[in-house]
Amino acid sequence: MGDRPSELAAAIASIPRPEGVGQEVIVVVNGAPSAVLPPGVRRVDLVENVGVPAGRNRGARQAAGDLLVFLDDDASVADPELVGRLLERFAVEPDLGALGFRIVDPDGGGTLGRHVPRLGRGDPDRSGDVTSFPGGACAIRARAFHGVGGLPDEFFYALEETDLAWRLIDGGWRVAYDSAAVIHHPPTEVTRHRAAVRLTARNRVLLARRRLPRVLAPVYVADWFALTLVRTRQLRELWRGTLEGLRATVDRRPMRWRTVWTLTRLGRPPVI
Repeated sequence: MGDRPSELAAAIASIPRPEGVGQEVIVVVNGAPSAVLPPGVRRVDLVENVGVPAGRNRGARQAAGDLLVFLDDDASVADPELVGRLLERFAVEPDLGALGFRIVDPDGGGTLGRHVPRLGRGDPDRSGDVTSFPGGACAIRARAFHGVGGLPDEFFYALEETDLAWRLIDGGWRVAYDSAAVIHHPPTEVTRHRAAVRLTARNRVLLARRRLPRVLAPVYVADWFALTLVRTRQLRELWRGTLEGLRATVDRRPMRWRTVWTLTRLGRPPVI
C-alpha cells in the first residue's frame, strides 16, 4: 500500500471506532515509503514491494489484538456496525477462524461473481461456511492466523488466501462469509496486473503441490489450466507460470482426507 494516497485516506477514515473497543490501525507501506499517513496510524515501511501476502504478514506481526482485519487501500468500510459484528461473532463462535466480507461496488454495480466464495455465481446475499475468503476484506482470529503460519510469502500475488483457508480448515477452524459485513471496492479485473495470469498459474501449481494429496494435485492443476485458458486465451503466460510452479521447491504438507471431504461438503471440492 501507499501509492494511492486519496484512496488510502478514505479507507482509513471509513474504519469504525466504537467507544470502549481497543483497536489499532496499521498501514503496511509496501515499497512506497513516501506515503503520508494521518496521526494515530502505525506504519510499517518496506523499502521494496515484497508482495501482498508478505506485506500482510509483516503487518500482522506488529498487531497486538485478538482479531486481524485486512482491508485493501482502495476499499472502504460500508458497514458502520462492522467492529461490533466481528467482536460478537468471534466471541460466540470459538471455532471461527476467518470471516470474509461482502465486497460491493460503491457505484451500484453489486458484487462481482468472483468475490462470492462459492462455485459459479453464488448468491452474494447468502451467508454461511465457505472454503475461502477475499484477502483484502476479511477478519481472521490472530491465534488461528499465526498458528497455521500466516500467508505464504512466496505467492507474492494471487491465491494466498486459498492456501491459508485450506490450512485453517485442515487445522479444525471454520471459514465463513458474512453478507452483512459490507465493504465498498471499485470493480476491477484480475488481469489488470501484467503478471496476473502467470502468477495465478504458478500459484495454482504451488497450492496443489503444497496442500493436496498426490492423487488430486494433477486433476486440480489440469482443471484450472483449461479453465484459465478458456477465460484468458493467454497460453504463453499460463504455460510459463505452470512451469515455474513445477520447478519451484515447496514445503509439502498435504491436507487430510477429512479436510478434502469438508471442502467438498461445503461445495468446493479441491479439484476445481
